[in-house]
Amino acid sequence: MNALARSPKQMGQIIQRRRKALGMSQTELASRTGVRQELISRIEGGHDGAKLSTICDLLAALGLEMTIAPRSKSSSADIRDIF
Repeated sequence: MNALARSPKQMGQIIQRRRKALGMSQTELASRTGVRQELISRIEGGHDGAKLSTICDLLAALGLEMTIAPRSKSSSADIRDIF
């Protein structure tokens, strides 16, 4: 699975899709990462303010990793999603 995330909303969608693909509930993911289920819900909903360490813990629990790369050209829709 390769996915591009340029905003908290997109990151949340990636986390949610992977969690569901694994058949995992928010409560189970929260238990595996030591955070509250409510925080998982907020992250999946695209709310900003989550600690990077929390995002990294969630990705690890889901068998994902983050890769940093130069930004590719984006469309106006991509820019709109950031704000």
